[in-house]
Amino acid sequence: MYGMGDSNVLRLACAPLSLVRIGFIGLGNRGMATLKRYLVIDDIEIVALCDVNTAHLGAAAELLRAEGKHCPVLLDSPEGWRAMCQREDIDLVYICTDWLTHTPMACFAMEQGKHVAIEVPAATTVEECWQLVNTAERTRRHCFMLENCCYDTFHQATLTMAEEGLLGTLTHLEGAYIHDLRDKYEADGPKGWMARLCGQHKGNPYPTHGIGPVCQLLKIHRGDKLDYLVSMTPSTDVPYDVCVNNTLIRTVKGKTILLQYDVTTPRPYSRMQTVCGTRGFVQKYPRRCIMLDGQELVKGDAVESLIAQYTRPDIANIQAEGHRLGVANIMNYTMDRRLIYCLREGLPLDIDVYDAAEWSCIAELSEQSALNGGIPIKIPDFTRGWSIDD
Repeated sequence: MYGMGDSNVLRLACAPLSLVRIGFIGLGNRGMATLKRYLVIDDIEIVALCDVNTAHLGAAAELLRAEGKHCPVLLDSPEGWRAMCQREDIDLVYICTDWLTHTPMACFAMEQGKHVAIEVPAATTVEECWQLVNTAERTRRHCFMLENCCYDTFHQATLTMAEEGLLGTLTHLEGAYIHDLRDKYEADGPKGWMARLCGQHKGNPYPTHGIGPVCQLLKIHRGDKLDYLVSMTPSTDVPYDVCVNNTLIRTVKGKTILLQYDVTTPRPYSRMQTVCGTRGFVQKYPRRCIMLDGQELVKGDAVESLIAQYTRPDIANIQAEGHRLGVANIMNYTMDRRLIYCLREGLPLDIDVYDAAEWSCIAELSEQSALNGGIPIKIPDFTRGWSIDD
């Protein structure tokens, strides 16, 4: 039964950690890139690495040795991740595995008293979303979904502009994951696990890049809530899986959200990041532009100075630090640095378990709507009526 958590974990603050001891599960492309970032993050200790692929595990261990780091515990058995979660010298379990293992691993880790950081999406079904929420509430552990697009510089500046009232009342927002990946979907022979899962899905299987920043701007479960959605997926006669979906969402306060997903057409890369307010308009893709009441349209190089003006100083400092260190992905670096900072200071995290559930559940619900003629589908209130403004 849903709704069995002991109490909400809104604004959850846990005991500060002077040193954040981490165990990493999954050392493929995403996991290895993450490990490289953590080599330049202070006040952490890499305690254990886990991957059933011994080549991945060996490459990770060699990377640490080459950087002069001590060799952590290496676990390569199918149940090695469980042993990692049960260790008493780990505070944070960082999960970079395939989607279907995210929720079971995260819930088990929280049951062992560990905080968890999960790659996106945190869950693939509404049932799994409730499992994450109920486990986080029962254990009082952080469950952080690693949605890096929430740390995009343009988005961070847009958040500040919205909070300062420059955009007026927000009315309609758009987000997306549009990325031409046809080479991964049209190819003959075996496909990667992500291409297989997306190809089988009839809705939006990868919604969090689009909806995460939108929900932060609309203060979802911090003043408003997602209400219902309608979703449509086109039909074609091409001989490969067409992964295109459009989902429209309405909030309880009547705001609208358009989510687009497209990885099998030639459209240029886009996350849209479109924000419409009564006093302003902001858009990152396809061309950056900002329009504020009483001002001319800002575009081109002039946008960059405006973005710099409205980026929070702490975020700007982290980004500048990442550039100095030569970090490959500044969004990810900013996300990781913020995560570690909040854990060390005993602060609520930027993204909580309710965010993880609300953003991830769109995958199953969009498919339900699309398979049933685009009917409206109610979005669960994972806070069970609570809100940070209550």
